[in-house]
Amino acid sequence: MLATTPQLLAQEKSDLELIQKQIEDKKKQIAKQLNEAKKLQENLKKIELNVAQTAKSLNHTDNQIANNQKEQAKLLKQQEEYQDALNQQKSELAKQIRSAYMTGNYDFAKMLLNQEDAANFERSITYYQYLNKARKEQIDSFNVLVKDLKLVREKLIEGQSELERLKYQQVSEQNVLKKQLASRQVTMTKLQASIESDEAKIAQLQVNEKNLTEALARAQQRVAQQSVSLNGLSKQKGSLLIPAKGTLRKMFGRFRQGQIKWKGIVIYGNSGDDVIAIHDGKVLYADWLRGFGLVTVLDHGDGFMSLYGHNQALLKQVGDSVTAGESVALLGQSGGQSRPNLYFEIRHKGKPVNPVSWLKL
Repeated sequence: MLATTPQLLAQEKSDLELIQKQIEDKKKQIAKQLNEAKKLQENLKKIELNVAQTAKSLNHTDNQIANNQKEQAKLLKQQEEYQDALNQQKSELAKQIRSAYMTGNYDFAKMLLNQEDAANFERSITYYQYLNKARKEQIDSFNVLVKDLKLVREKLIEGQSELERLKYQQVSEQNVLKKQLASRQVTMTKLQASIESDEAKIAQLQVNEKNLTEALARAQQRVAQQSVSLNGLSKQKGSLLIPAKGTLRKMFGRFRQGQIKWKGIVIYGNSGDDVIAIHDGKVLYADWLRGFGLVTVLDHGDGFMSLYGHNQALLKQVGDSVTAGESVALLGQSGGQSRPNLYFEIRHKGKPVNPVSWLKL
């Protein structure tokens, strides 16, 4: 029995060394996966920033087209009104001309030669002057309408030309966006393949959360340096605006991967839809963040912040003031998302709170 003890100790030592080697190999494997993922994330960042720029430009073009079409409709209505008024003026002027023709005995030359009745002559002169004045006013009014109608028609032609240019630009931007999204999908596929194990996925989420925490800490430091007075969200609990249209997943507090829990909620929607501010605030952060994509963080005062992630494009810059319901971003799937959604958080003094309790659902 004693003879075998050294053999058992040797075996145990060998087993321990094997386990330690396996642990070390696993750590190296995870580190390699994370390093590869980091490179792909940087590539993803570049692509998604390009997508954001194109999407923002496309959104601006869409708004220009909508405004142009409204202006065209307004001008068409104005043209119709001017044409009706012009027809009315033509009719009234024609009546005056016919009236003057029918009362030819009041021709000015005839009245000068016929001065038998001074009183009658004086009345005729007054009537003649009145008629001429009314006729002149009608003709002046007629000329103004003709000029205005001409201007409206010129604006319509210019507007139509601009509309055609904008639509061509819209198609061009849509084609660019389509290519960029295809490139993004290739990177996404590689990124998903680079992180295979659950351990690597957990480590990746930990890195992402660390980046977010640091970004929010920097944002909070900026809050302390600002003199803008905001009232917080306490009085609005349960009545805050829903930040986007779509299907809401109440995931706050649930386990996400391993022991990591969700700090917010997700709203599945359509790419390009408006993401709105839940309440008045000021933009503290507006940039791409690993794991969260294009993110906007709003300060609402009294230690309250709201976070909007996975956006397609950001419409506001750091320092901008926003009002409740104002668009701050376009919904998307940046940060490595497989489908369009908004990741949303509310934090008070850095600590996440359940958004479901605060939104008017």
